Amino acid sequence: MEGTDIAGHAGHGFSMVEETLMFLSVAVTCILLLHRLRISPVLGYLAGGLILGPSGFGVVTLEEDVRAVAELGVVFLLFLIGLELSGERLRALRRWVFGLGVAQFLVTGALLAIVGVLLGIDAPVAALLGGGLALSSTAVVVQLLIERGQVASPTGRVTFAVLLLQDLAVVPLLLLATSLSGPPGQSVPLALALAVGKALLAVVLILLLGRFTLGPLLRAVAATRSTELFTATALLIVLGTGWATGLGGLSAALGAFLAGLVLAGTEFRHQAESDMQPFKGLLLGLFFLSVGLGIDVAAIADRAQWIILGVVGLIALKALVAGLLARAFGAPRDVAIRSGLLLGEAGEFAFVILATAVSGRLIDNALGQTLAATVGLSIAVTPFLPALADRLVSRFAPPPAPSALGGGEEGEPHNHVIICGFGRVGQTVAALMARQQVPFVGIDMNADLVRQHAMKGLHLLYGDSARHETLKRLGADHAVAAIITLDDPQAAARTVAAFRDHWPSLRLFARARDRAHAALLLAQGVEAVVPETFESSLVLARGALESLGVPSAAVDELVTLYRETDHGMTKASDGQT
Repeated sequence: MEGTDIAGHAGHGFSMVEETLMFLSVAVTCILLLHRLRISPVLGYLAGGLILGPSGFGVVTLEEDVRAVAELGVVFLLFLIGLELSGERLRALRRWVFGLGVAQFLVTGALLAIVGVLLGIDAPVAALLGGGLALSSTAVVVQLLIERGQVASPTGRVTFAVLLLQDLAVVPLLLLATSLSGPPGQSVPLALALAVGKALLAVVLILLLGRFTLGPLLRAVAATRSTELFTATALLIVLGTGWATGLGGLSAALGAFLAGLVLAGTEFRHQAESDMQPFKGLLLGLFFLSVGLGIDVAAIADRAQWIILGVVGLIALKALVAGLLARAFGAPRDVAIRSGLLLGEAGEFAFVILATAVSGRLIDNALGQTLAATVGLSIAVTPFLPALADRLVSRFAPPPAPSALGGGEEGEPHNHVIICGFGRVGQTVAALMARQQVPFVGIDMNADLVRQHAMKGLHLLYGDSARHETLKRLGADHAVAAIITLDDPQAAARTVAAFRDHWPSLRLFARARDRAHAALLLAQGVEAVVPETFESSLVLARGALESLGVPSAAVDELVTLYRETDHGMTKASDGQT
């Protein structure tokens, strides 16, 4: 067995370690190159797999082993999708999610299914493929909205609402794929009904068990204040629920999605999202690499004209349907044009549907190759679609009227203050901000504290403020300042470092344990620091001096002089803190 394994690894003279190194090297190189061209990294992973696979240099020989690990990427993707679908987010955008989003998915999927039937594909399989191609690339579209500063714009909210519904649609598509891939000769409606029944049972069980077990479990873990233990517990939840649904004959990805849905309504959502993001990114990248391994360049070259025609037709059809439906639901013409084109490409999940269809022998490998190439090329051209939208808007859309989207829908936080640490000092800072009507968002590692204040309506989240992924979700890109009130000097230093590494121009104010700690924070670039013992000492001294008969004016002068000389390390920001 060992000799066979070594031969399998060394068929081209490469060891497993060498294969892994080449895998990573080619993928990183392709991603960096495409990043410079402002093209989705998904295509970098696909290109890396293509170069190393049978159509390239034939370096990677263990394709099945790679795919087995890569499937975990889909599991983590579904978990994060579940986390994104919080009740408050769905309520804020409910008109667009459950109105426009449902219409876009059903109409686009039906039209694409009809095209598939006309091309000779069985109707159930055509419905599966049509639904998969009706989805758009959440990762690419959201990144484009961020780069263009349109996340909170009417275009951003309409587009994001449709993407949310598409994320929800992944679950029934997985069920349909599982049903169609069953034994030959089975009744598809019966298999689908059984799958739906199993899924509903799994939903009820996991939601009930999760509500009474996952929250208390994570609160107990959070009480230890160990980020490593929290990450390990989150991994256990994701993989455990996936394993449980797998035992029931359902997709592991469905179980992970339900686990994310349970956690979406808790105070741990943001920390779990930050912890799982690296795993999702790495494993999903491996999934796309595995897709690239199976690409047959020769077969695709023979169908190049059909692939190009397919890309143009797919984007035109999806953009037209999404744009017309957006207008029907009341979106202004410019919003309809921009959101329609942003939703025109196929999405990353189409690769999952195509891989399932090929492995389940629902379509032949040649058609799978053609459709995969069409999906990849449509994603590749997506960054160029906003420029096309701008030209169409300038030509066909009049100056926008007051938006129909202004009904108080929740957007990304802007021009707010981030308060890191919500103990006594943080709560006082928050009270002062609220009195001056300055928007703020707080973060703390004390789960009970977070829950108590969240119940009062304060925007307070559970998480580690030393992680830049968590800070990004607090809106650090659009914050005006951050106030670090943590009582742990090391945690405060790590938080300042996270801000300075990723948001060097953001104004930072901090509480320090003592003068030495204050000097350290100032050296890291904090604008103003107050040692926690300093101001209380001045207040006590002021009261004692005045009680001894020293005139108030003299006391004020003495305190001011002492601040300027002994506390001059606050960088000319006295009085701001």
